[in-house]
Formats: sequence, C-alpha cells, structure tokens
Amino acid sequence: MDQFSGQPRLPKFAAPKRYEIRLKPDLTACTFGGFVTIDVDVVADTRFIVLNAAELSVNSDSVSFTARGSSKILKPSKIELLQADEILVLEFVDSLPLGIGVLAIGFQGILNDKMKGFYRSTYELNGEKKNMAVTQFEPADARRCFPCWDEPACKATFKLTLDVPSELVSLSNMPVIDEKAEGLLKTVSYEETPIMSTYLVAIVVGLFDYVEDFTSDGIKVRVYCQVGKANQGKFALSVAVRTLELYKEYFAVPYPLPKLDMIAIPDFAAGAMENYGLVTYRETALLYDDQHSAAANKQRVATVVAHELAHQWFGNLVTMEWWTHLWLNEGFATWVSYLATDGLFPEWKIWTQFLDESTAGLKLDGLAESHPIEVEVNHAGEIDEIFDAISYRKGASVIRMLQSYLGAECFQRSLASYIKKHAYKNAKTEDLWAALEEGSGEPVNKLMNSWTKQKGYPVVSVKVKDQKLEFEQSQFLSSGSPGDGQWIVPITLCCGSYEVRKNFLLQTKSETRDIKEFFGGDLPATRSVWLKLNVDQAGFYRVKYDEELAARIRYAIERNSLSATDRYGILDDSFALCMSRRQPLTSLLMLMGAYREESEYIVLSNLISISYKVGRIVADATPELMDFLKQFFMSLFQYSAEKLGWDAKEGESHLDSMLRGEILTALAQLGHDVTLNEASRRFNAFLDDRNTPLLPPDIRKAVYVAVMQKVNASNKSYYESLLRVYRETDLSQEKTRILSSLASCPDPNIVLEVLNFMLSSEVRSQDAVFGLAVGREGRETAWAWLKENWDHISKTWGSGFLITRFVSAVVSPFASFEKANEVEEFFASRSRPSIARTLKQSIEWVHINANWVESVQNEKELAEALKELAYRKY
Repeated sequence: MDQFSGQPRLPKFAAPKRYEIRLKPDLTACTFGGFVTIDVDVVADTRFIVLNAAELSVNSDSVSFTARGSSKILKPSKIELLQADEILVLEFVDSLPLGIGVLAIGFQGILNDKMKGFYRSTYELNGEKKNMAVTQFEPADARRCFPCWDEPACKATFKLTLDVPSELVSLSNMPVIDEKAEGLLKTVSYEETPIMSTYLVAIVVGLFDYVEDFTSDGIKVRVYCQVGKANQGKFALSVAVRTLELYKEYFAVPYPLPKLDMIAIPDFAAGAMENYGLVTYRETALLYDDQHSAAANKQRVATVVAHELAHQWFGNLVTMEWWTHLWLNEGFATWVSYLATDGLFPEWKIWTQFLDESTAGLKLDGLAESHPIEVEVNHAGEIDEIFDAISYRKGASVIRMLQSYLGAECFQRSLASYIKKHAYKNAKTEDLWAALEEGSGEPVNKLMNSWTKQKGYPVVSVKVKDQKLEFEQSQFLSSGSPGDGQWIVPITLCCGSYEVRKNFLLQTKSETRDIKEFFGGDLPATRSVWLKLNVDQAGFYRVKYDEELAARIRYAIERNSLSATDRYGILDDSFALCMSRRQPLTSLLMLMGAYREESEYIVLSNLISISYKVGRIVADATPELMDFLKQFFMSLFQYSAEKLGWDAKEGESHLDSMLRGEILTALAQLGHDVTLNEASRRFNAFLDDRNTPLLPPDIRKAVYVAVMQKVNASNKSYYESLLRVYRETDLSQEKTRILSSLASCPDPNIVLEVLNFMLSSEVRSQDAVFGLAVGREGRETAWAWLKENWDHISKTWGSGFLITRFVSAVVSPFASFEKANEVEEFFASRSRPSIARTLKQSIEWVHINANWVESVQNEKELAEALKELAYRKY
C-alpha cells in the first residue's frame, strides 16, 4: 500500500459517478454515523480502490464492491486508512471488473470543533446552549464526513438522506423531496444534485428562522439565521434576489438550481462558502441590523453575497480542474462581486474601493516570498495558505486589467461562451484565455501568462528627455532588491486631461516614444500640464515618475485635476516606492501634504492607513520627531473631520458615513485631545443609554478605540465597561467591533489582558484574530504571549487557515534584524506546511521594516521637512 502514500493526487484507475449518502448526526454526543454507496467507473486494470478519508473509522464488515449486473459481492482482502495522506486503500484479491460497479462503505466520525469537515457550532436558545451540525468542505474536508474522491475534477451527483431530531431544521444543497417522522427522529431525503465537486456538498442541522422571496423566474431564495434574528436577514435577501437576476443576464445562463438558501453560522472560519444551493456565512457577512450595523457592515454584506452567488456559475457550474487554478474561482468572483454591487448600489462608487483589493494584492506580491497566481500544490495541507491576497485580489486585479484592455462587451460575450462550453465540467486557466482570445482576436494567452505563471509585477519608470518619453520596466520588490521578472504591460496614459487617452503594450524592458505620437505636440513647460500613467489604476503595476513629472502631478493633486482613483494610485505608488527605499520619506510626506483638502472616501482611507505605517517606522527610526509627525497628520485629517463632524447629516452619502468613523479613529490614535474628550462624553452617554443618538454604529469603533487610549493598569473602568457591552450584545458585528478596538490600548499590561481574553471561552475561536491588532507599544507583549501560548494556539487553530493570522499579525509589525532572527529560531522546530509560507512572508516584512528604519535614520532633510509640514499654515 506504500505505493499510494505521499502522492498529491489520487490515482486515476477508478472514478466516482454518483454518491448515495445517509448520515445520522448525534448533536448531544457530537458524533455521526454514515453509510455511502458510490457508483464507481473502473477504467483500468486494478486490484485497488483508493479514495480520500480522514478522521473516520470505517466498519470493515460493511465494505464491498459489486459490479453492475453481477450478484457477486467482492470483499476487500485488506483495508488501510493512511492518516498522514488522508486516503483509504481497499485491496482486493483479484482485479476488479472494468466498468461501473457499486462501492459500499459504513463509517463513523466526530462532529469536531475545528470549523472544518462535518463540525459543530454552538448557539443559545432561551438561555440554553445548543449544538448545530454544519459542513465546511472547501478545500479538502468532505473526506472528514464521508469517504470520497475529494478532488474538484472528480465531479459526480449526490443523493443525500439525513436522520435528524424531529424538531430541527435540516438543509442541504437541494430541496427536500420526502420527510418521515418516527418518534424523536425524522428521515429527510433530498433531490439529487446536478454533477458537482465534493467540496460543494453542504449540510446544516439546527434550529433556525428564515425570510424568503422569489426571483422573477420563480427561484425560491431564503436567508436562515438564529431564532429571533430573521429581520436581520432581509437586506441580504433583497441583494441575493437582485444579484441572481443580474448574473443570469451577465453570464447568459440561468441560475442552475431550483432554490438558493443562505444561512448565518455562529462559528465559521472563513467569511462565507459558496456551497451549491446552500451558501454558508459568518453572521457578520450575512446579517444586517438597521439599528446597530454600520455602513461598512452593509457594504460587506452586499459584496460577500455578490461574491458567493458569482461562484454558483464561476466555480460551481464550471469548476477549476485542480487547486493550482483556485484563482479562477476566487479572483473572478472577487472582481464580478464589484460589478454586481455597482449595479445594485451605484451611489457607493464601489469601483473606487476596488483599489483596496489591488493594493492588498500588490502588497503581498511585492514580497520575494510571494507565489504565482497559478501555484503548484503538492499536499492538501498547502491548499489553505493559497486562499490569500494573490488568489483573490491579484487574481481580481489582473481580470480587471484584462477586461479594461479588451473592452467590457467583448469580455462579457467571451465569458458567456466560456461558461456554456464548460458547464458541469472542469476548466483550467488556459480554457478561459482561449475563450477570451477567440472572442477578442487579441493574444490573451501570451499576454496573461506573464501575469499568472510568474510571481510579482513591474514598476514602470517614466521620464521626459528631449520631448521623448522613456519607459522602463523592472520587477518591484518591497525589499528594494532587484528582481528579474518581465511582463507584457498594458500601458494607459493621458496628458493634461482625460479627454485624450492613449494605450500600448510594453513588451520589452524599455521603450522610447515621441511625445507627439501621443499628444500631437510637445509637452508644454507650464507645470499645469500633467502626465498620468496607468489611468484609473486599471493595471496591476506601479509607476515611478521622474522629478519633473512628479512635480506636475503634485500640482495637479493640489488643484484637484485628477480622478479619485488616480489620486489614490499616485499616493499608493509613492508610499510603496518609499518603503522600498527608491525614494526618500521626505518626498512621500511632501506629496501627502498635497492631500490636505481631500474629501473622497477611498483616497482619505488610504492616506490614513499610510499614516499608520509611516508613524510606526518614524517611531522606530527617529522617535524624537514623532510629535512633529503627529502634528502634521492631525492637520491633514482636520479639514475632513471638521467638514464631516461627529453627527450624520440629513441625506449624506454612504461613503461619508464610512469616512467619519475612519477619520475619528485616526485622530484618536494620534492622541488628538478634542477627539478623545468628545469620544469619552459620547461613550459615557452610551453606557447610560444603549439607544442614545450620540453613539450611532458608524462611529462606535472610533469611540471604542478612543476610550481605550485612556486606559491603563490603574484606570481600567473604560476597559471593563467595554467588556460589559461585549457580554451584553448578541450582534456579531458589535462583538467584533469591540474585539478589534480593545488591543489598541497603549498600556502593555492591558494588552496582555486583552490577548488572554481572546483565548477565553467568551470569545468564539473564529473571532480571536480580531484582537491581535495591537499598537506599537504592545508588540513585545504580543510576541511574548504568542510564544507562551503557541502550543494551545497551534492545537486550537492549527488545522485551518486562521492560524496564519496569529503569525502574520504578531510578527510582521517588528522592524529589527535581531527580532527576525529570534522569530526564525523560535519557529525552527515549530513550523508546519500550513504556516510555512506565511512565516517566511512575515519574517520578510520584518526585514523590509528594518531596512526602511535604517534608511529613514540616514535621511538628512527629514527633520527640517517635518517641522515645516507640522506648522505650515494652509
């Protein structure tokens, strides 16, 4: 049997066609029994059947194989469960008959508490704690529920039957066709599914309320949630109904199933999971409460629902062939969720916020320890780690870049033909490129291979010389090291206005073009004429301008001549170039000064997050300049803070609602006295009256962060009050809001208390990572805490992807080479496949930060520039 161990894929001599599965979960003992019969097509001469199984005990007497049309039951001579490889090997004395046969297996398993496979989640009903049973099979955990060919390419149909307590609701991918009650138990049978992959099979058993509606062509849509929370499902329900209709038109294929259920699960590791016909969500990603949810929560519900429903076509109907092509599912669903949300809520200007997706992709892909979009997967333990910003965000960004290059109509037409051609089958990246190439006549495969098969991306440098533009590409690395990648880069540019846009493909390392070729004349000497590359940030690359072009752009920003997306992109590129030590911090700070009268949400939001990062570096490099830096940042945010005020205005935009909270949070963290005092006043009013109009949801996070700035070991009253609010609320969004505010306290003793609280039974294990956002003052405390609790953390979170958040959140903020060595030494004997990549990336960040700190310490003009910026009168 050793010949089957250590293989990433199952052997191909037998393939499943149809599963009949019967399961009986015991919600008190947290176990389940099951029986599966699988129609198997034996396609090659073999004495073995090899399939996946993990954490199951197989009843050896129940295992048999019967060829179709034969009455002879074959029993395996040997049954072995190879736990390390998560495979079940059945050996028979003679070769199995070729063609279809039926494999039968009885088994038992555990409803685990790991939020993967067939697991238990807990909820309260009338003060009593109860269990529900839930499945989470992506990427490779159906094998924890029933023996199966647990690979995306092994598609089959599934016929499920459940034996469950009579009073409970039991859901699966398809509608119920039969229900028989016998005493305390009922047997529920479901319609057979269409052909699909094992990772999309879903089961939920528990007590729920629901709200329902129908699409115009009669698809029944329901949102299920805990008893008493049905009203909080109405917003997601309306988004789902409208999104299904939008996708039906966009993909030119109707939704393929007779119903769609969406359900909020109290314990859920990811944000949501696109199971065919039964989509599971964290409560924060599905439920919306008019009284207590913020605008940002509403937006998150809309985009997550749109993302998961996109998968019903792109992922479920057409499925990636293997996890190497995961990005096809996730990158595409991320991109199209913005398309759908923009269609439903145009006033949210959601495409401007897509830049946050691109920036997260650029950030991760600027590391030497990044990986290509198409990544080799050799072990099931490696799959979790590629559910990252490369697969989702870089994937979405290169799709946006391609759509922008090919044009929206051509792109949509080609997608529809791709979906029709591969419906109910599997596809690879090349299949999508072939459809787009056929539809556009462009060399899509050649163009896109440079973006999906190699890691990283370019920085395009542009300079003016003798009325010529010189373009040069080189790989961008945040470390500042040279990289050797080369890309086919779709360059877009405009000059002085958005009326004239030009584009070309940069296919070589460098290229020189005559300015007249683009703009019909010379570049005027006046600085009011600007040149902008990567118009609207549609391309996945950074741009470095020479000094003359950079000065023109800064002037254009001050005069508000550029679009919000371009203002964002220029700032973000400048920050990245500064971090990689390709330009001094002084020039970034001068550029930031040009944004003092900025009012667009997305630009200010990025300005705020850049200010946090710059603040940490300056505090490490030149702490004596921190007062000047804080003064400068406060003056930057003051304009918007005063314009927005603390209270919402009649009819104000969704984006202003989101911005108010972020601006006030930033001022609180900078120690702005007026903000801190007003926050205390409003928090005290809130403690007296939970419904006070002084603390609406949009500013709660800001106020919670502000009051935590005043907490220390001798004055813990605000901390204790916040914990009281946490314990009283049953709204997940409010709980995570509080958890993510607690650790911002500057007192290391309180930070330690907060971190220990995260490991307590009061915090669901899915939520513990929210409390890891410690300030700079708490870094050492968090690291000591992580080391001390590593065995417990590893045991509790080690089998899913959440463990990577502990590593990156605690390690990445450091900025010294000594700390990098210390981290490496600690993990030398503690690493495992599921954290290996994250650990390397986190240590790389420590090196990048340390190099940046050294560079800032050597910057001679910094002190003078900061003093000038801090007290400049605008």
